Amino acid sequence: MRTPRLSRRAVLAGTASTAALSAVSLAGSPAWAGIAPAEAAGNANAPRYRWRNAVIGGTGFVTGVLFHPSVRGLAYARTDIGGAYRWDDRAGRWTPLTDHLGWDDWNLLGVEAIAVDPAHPNRVYLSLGTYAQPWAGNGAVLRSDDRGATWSRTDLTVKLGANEDGRGTGERLLVDPRDSDTLWLGTRHDGLLKSTDRGATWAAVTDFPAKANASGQGVTFLVAAGRSVYAGWGDGDGTSGTANLYRTADGTTWEAVPGQPSGASAKVPIRAAYDRHTRELYVTYADAPGPNGQSDGSVHKLRTATGKWTEVTPVQPGGTTDGGTAHTFSSGGGSADNFAYGGVAVDARRPGTAVVSTNNRWAAIDTLFRTTDGGRTWTSLKDAAVLDVSETPFLNWGADKPKFGWWIQALALDPYDSKHIVYGTGATLYGTRDLKRWAPQIRGLEETSVRQLISPPVGEAHLLSGLGDIGVMYHERLTASPSRGMAANPVFGSATGLAQAAAKPSYVVRAGWGDNGNGAYSNDGGRTWAPFKVQPDIAKDAPGPIATNADGSTLLWSFVHWDGTKYAAHRSTDNGATWSEVSSFPKGATPVADPADPTLFYAYDTDTGTLYASTDSGRSFTVRSTGLPSGDSQFKVAAAPGRSGDLWISAKENGLFRSTDGGAAFSKIASCRSSHCLGFGKAARRADYPAIYQVGAIEAGSVTGVLRSDDGARTWVRINDDTHQWGWIGETITGDPRVHGRVYIATNGRGIQYGDPA
Repeated sequence: MRTPRLSRRAVLAGTASTAALSAVSLAGSPAWAGIAPAEAAGNANAPRYRWRNAVIGGTGFVTGVLFHPSVRGLAYARTDIGGAYRWDDRAGRWTPLTDHLGWDDWNLLGVEAIAVDPAHPNRVYLSLGTYAQPWAGNGAVLRSDDRGATWSRTDLTVKLGANEDGRGTGERLLVDPRDSDTLWLGTRHDGLLKSTDRGATWAAVTDFPAKANASGQGVTFLVAAGRSVYAGWGDGDGTSGTANLYRTADGTTWEAVPGQPSGASAKVPIRAAYDRHTRELYVTYADAPGPNGQSDGSVHKLRTATGKWTEVTPVQPGGTTDGGTAHTFSSGGGSADNFAYGGVAVDARRPGTAVVSTNNRWAAIDTLFRTTDGGRTWTSLKDAAVLDVSETPFLNWGADKPKFGWWIQALALDPYDSKHIVYGTGATLYGTRDLKRWAPQIRGLEETSVRQLISPPVGEAHLLSGLGDIGVMYHERLTASPSRGMAANPVFGSATGLAQAAAKPSYVVRAGWGDNGNGAYSNDGGRTWAPFKVQPDIAKDAPGPIATNADGSTLLWSFVHWDGTKYAAHRSTDNGATWSEVSSFPKGATPVADPADPTLFYAYDTDTGTLYASTDSGRSFTVRSTGLPSGDSQFKVAAAPGRSGDLWISAKENGLFRSTDGGAAFSKIASCRSSHCLGFGKAARRADYPAIYQVGAIEAGSVTGVLRSDDGARTWVRINDDTHQWGWIGETITGDPRVHGRVYIATNGRGIQYGDPA
């Protein structure tokens, strides 16, 4: 789904400055392997937990898929913000490989590249680093001898950018075809690196001809062709005088490949694949790195033995879809068919058989082209495709049927099965075993960036979720993708608000980015929805968090543009039929309803450290407390269920605060050092206060993790372990009001994690 708004992959500005990793030596840090025992947070009786994903299925951009050339049924996948996975063909599902990366390593959840060793099937390598910006930490390389069950790590002094432009290009990490101990690593801004000790240490390749720059793409792929290594370069200008493809035949000397194509359609080499039977290298090109912003591209092949180039582009970009010409003033109704080429894969069993993908083809919709004669003729696989998305209904996107795909840059062909093709999109992985019937090959891979979570006290669903890119979902089961798919009427891209009336849980409201309205309400607990009849003018450009009071009679809607600009909140008492501005509400704050008294609302102005309250159902707000922590929009207020005026503030490293008088006075909780988000669940047996869950740390030096208290925050236990950390998890958390011990956690790229006492 394409949207001009900042999506879930936008920079987490509020965490960037504090979570950035410190620089470390390029020579490598001490390696580690295996798993440390779980921290008990000062309590030897810390409960053991079983952790699982609430199933949705994919939901994010899968940027690379790699079948192992020497092992049937073994494959790996990488994502831009959600880690790496290994495919288990017998089980038919993906196993996450990087959930051990914790809070301080949040920037390593983006996987820039994967490499496998054809001569050593158990070896796998990952290059990690989500952002290459100055505020982000440096990248790292993980290496494993057991297919990712355990890892050793080397930290780098360079930055990688798995969630930046060009993230769908080829693998920038490669085991040298001449020597399994030698690895090559392409970077965006620091040229080409080389390791001669299996990734333990790295050094710059000083004689690599292309010169890196601070704002370029750098190396876009590394691929072996026989005993030679080819490197794509993303910073050429498209002219014949600048090269964008280099090679080394001896592992020492690099040269520009002679005769390579030029022009806008061949400006950026995206991916490459080598047909060992015909000794031909297929290369896809675009006029920009993608996945957005591309309008031209081509496909060429190089006969490596002779140096002969041949263009084999299936369809030239720039035509017109059915309905007329592409001229602006045409009355024919057609659209300009601008696009680029992305993925490419060759058949290891059949000479001259290859598959390529289009990318950024919004007019005619992206497709895969397949050739069996070396590119002389091509067939569009989309034309005969039958898509079955019944296992992940959200892929219909509120329509009658799904699209074949978009952002198709990851593409792989099983070396042991010529009809088994897998390709990634912006939301899933599709696979086929007969070139006609396609279905998501996505079990176990969950990449959602989660924004809001509600666990209702009654009803079929134990969970409602607000998500980046895929709106709101009603989870009638945790073990299957929601049968209703994305909440419709209207369909959202990213959700910005989700709230339930505490005393009337059948009433739910939501807000988010959408082309056909930005707010809706439900009278059946979130199963079905009706759009607000009208909405404030600002809602289309700056939909923000929304709240409903305890009995569902009043709505408060706050407005924040994606660039941070804040606007006045609005209030409705008729399900969004009319709205009035609330000038006394602090602009941009998140409204919080009192769960017991329908006349009370709260708002935390994090700019000034001031808590406001309303005693007239949101008509007006006055100051209750000042001098609270300020300066971070990610500070949060939570109201304890079933109680009036029982408020908790999570203020990150400033700690956790509580008020029992509606915000008139707050006291700091001494039992924990930091608190990033907090929620409540069913009380323990014989306990007189709800179970409290938070993402935080107990004391200085302790791990930031998932904590639980069954005694009103007097003591805490850490309930996640070192194998289940999921990077940054500071957005939201909630317990289940019907199941003691169950907790739901929002991750930024690993979906909804939920835990039950084992």
